Amino acid sequence: MSNQSTNAEKSKYLDALIKLIIYIAFFIIISAVLQYLFDSFLPRYGIVLTRYYIYVNISLTLLLGYLVVRAFADVIQEFLRLKYPMDVARAFRNIFLLIGVGALITTIAGEVGGGLAGVSVGGFLGIVIGFSMQQPLGQAISGLFILISRPFKINDYVTILGDTGLVIEVGILFTEVKKDDGSKVVIPSNLIINNKVYILQKPAPASSAPAAPKQ
Repeated sequence: MSNQSTNAEKSKYLDALIKLIIYIAFFIIISAVLQYLFDSFLPRYGIVLTRYYIYVNISLTLLLGYLVVRAFADVIQEFLRLKYPMDVARAFRNIFLLIGVGALITTIAGEVGGGLAGVSVGGFLGIVIGFSMQQPLGQAISGLFILISRPFKINDYVTILGDTGLVIEVGILFTEVKKDDGSKVVIPSNLIINNKVYILQKPAPASSAPAAPKQ
């Protein structure tokens, strides 16, 4: 990577980090102002809206919380982009975004339930999300290991799980191989990480038949 592109990536990382800090600061300030309005300022004038504060807080958490989660995922992506290719950095970003959104949903569920009920609802929802995402997340993590370690790359001729062909796509969830007969096979990343991969020499192209001599 050239110095110019490295400086550009560092600039993107700093921009993402500044955006994250701004979102967090804005979130904290808005939350403090709203709490002061509902708990102290409005009651002085006989306006009691405390029971509505939870709905305002949930809306704020949903909106600004998602912005914070997304900004944090962007910071992760731009930081990893300094050392790894874009596909690896983007894969990590998507995983952190997924985890962050799951945590955000669990937090909101806890606020809706309130007290022990909120803890129970949030905990239950967290378990449900965890179990539902266990397989895709495990597959995504396996894909990350493949993208980082790069045991094979696009255009390699390989044998994976008994299928032999040319690698045409290496993704976070699947690797796509084009077989000699023209068919394509999509192999999940978690199966690749637990099995042998054979890197073969590409078969020589079939020689064309000699032209018939002119009469």
